[in-house]
Amino acid sequence: MTASAASPAGVSRRACATASLEVLNEAICACRACPRLVGWREEVAVAKRAAYADDTYWGAPVPSFGSDRPSILIVGLAPGAHGANRTGRMFTGDRSGDWLFGSLHRVGLAASPASTSRSDGQRLETVRITAAVRCAPPDNKPTTAERDTCAPWLDREIELVATELRVVVALGGFAWAAALSTLARCGWSLPKPRPRFGHGAQVVLERNGSGSLVLLGCYHPSQQNTFTGRLTEPMLDRVFTNARQIASP
Repeated sequence: MTASAASPAGVSRRACATASLEVLNEAICACRACPRLVGWREEVAVAKRAAYADDTYWGAPVPSFGSDRPSILIVGLAPGAHGANRTGRMFTGDRSGDWLFGSLHRVGLAASPASTSRSDGQRLETVRITAAVRCAPPDNKPTTAERDTCAPWLDREIELVATELRVVVALGGFAWAAALSTLARCGWSLPKPRPRFGHGAQVVLERNGSGSLVLLGCYHPSQQNTFTGRLTEPMLDRVFTNARQIASP
C-alpha cells in the first residue's frame, strides 16, 4: 500500500521518489496533506448531492487521466465537488467536463464526446489531463498554501512526461500561474516580464537540451464562463485545434 503524504514536506518527498506515472497517481490518491481539503472532500462524499444520492463518491485526491506519453498536457484548477470528486476522474461527471471533452472530441483529441465515469471507455491518445490542486476545494477556491503544497505532484508529473510534451494548456488564471511556476522549477526559462494569463495567450518556453514548449491560455469551462457566454464552443475549439497543430510532428 502506498504511504500517505501527510504534510507539505511529505508531499515533496513522495513526489520526488516516484519513478513512474502509475506510482505517482497512487501516491496522489493517498495524500492527506491539506486538512481543510481532506475534510471537505470527505464531507461532500458523505452528504452527496440529491441527484447522486445512490452514487459512491470517490472522495479522495483525483489522479491525472490520459496518455502516459502526452504531447499535450491540460492543467485545470481542481476537481469539482460533485464531478471528479464523485467519479474519480479529472473533468468527469459535471458540466465543465462536458464542455472540455466535447471540445476535445470535436477536434480529434478524445475518443468520445462525453466522460461520465472511470469505466466509460473514454481514451486520450496524446493528451493528459491534470490539475494544480488534486482535491475538491470549498467554493472551488483552493488557497495559495494548498496550491503550493500540491505543487510537487505537478512538478514530478511534468518531469516524467517532458520528453514528449510539446504543449501545456492552462484552463484559467489559477492554472496558468501554477503551470508557469512548475515549468520554471522544471528547467524551462520564463520570459520577462512574467507572461500574463488571457484566453488565447501563447508563450514559447525554452529548456536547455529539450527544445521548446508552448503554454496556451484558455478560459476555464466553468458554468460561470459558459453560461454567460464568456467562453463559447468555437473559442474552446480554437484553443485545442491550435494545441493539436503545435503538437503535431
